[in-house]
Amino acid sequence: MSAKRARAPRKNAQPSKPDKRGRRIALFGGTFDPIHSGHLDVASAAQRRFHLDQVFFIPVSHPPHKRASEMLPFAHRFALVALACAGYPRFVPSLAEAAFNVRRGQVFYSVDTVRKFQKQFSGPDDRLYFLLGADAFLQIATWKKYKTLLGLCDFVIANRPGFRSEMLYQAIPPELLARPQDHAGPRGSKATVSVALRRTTVHLLDTVASQVSATDVRERLERGQSIRGLVPRGVEEYIKKQALYRVEALSR
Repeated sequence: MSAKRARAPRKNAQPSKPDKRGRRIALFGGTFDPIHSGHLDVASAAQRRFHLDQVFFIPVSHPPHKRASEMLPFAHRFALVALACAGYPRFVPSLAEAAFNVRRGQVFYSVDTVRKFQKQFSGPDDRLYFLLGADAFLQIATWKKYKTLLGLCDFVIANRPGFRSEMLYQAIPPELLARPQDHAGPRGSKATVSVALRRTTVHLLDTVASQVSATDVRERLERGQSIRGLVPRGVEEYIKKQALYRVEALSR
């Protein structure tokens, strides 16, 4: 009995090509005091628009512009972030700006955090995005080495009511623009307006404008009012069980 011949591959068969697209990573930093549905809506909109593989939520333990005593302890804020991210496969709670030696009072700067992630995601096609709100971006000139920061990665700015795309130029030094002589204004679709810089791009994400704020959540809790719908259910339950943001707790 003769052995069967192996079937020759068809000439028009094409070998499957591996996906060589680099990783798309967004860094979403803040005090998250507490994290709320607005944060998640913004991250979700950015994830869909830019096809992000992961969004790292980075609560800062000691921000330069606030005292640690003015915020909920880092352990609680990180726990809230972890609970909020649990229902989103692409959202990752990060300890990148955690101070493991609390007594040292280490201050974290965004320019250093971005560089840290650049080492982790260093593939030739990997791409980093820095996600923040419009109000914070207008204050970026007060950040450490902000001109350097603007050249390290792309920025995604979450729009807010009353914010106009032309206001992006209030925060961007003219010398960083790709074409300083071009004053035609930002360009792009209705969903995303973009401003090209020499090395990076600033995108204005105009698909979500949440009315929820951490200040409003805290004030409602201090008054004993419900925060149902303003934060994820797990976050709400944790805050209640730990009796966080109560007036008597804050006065201790």
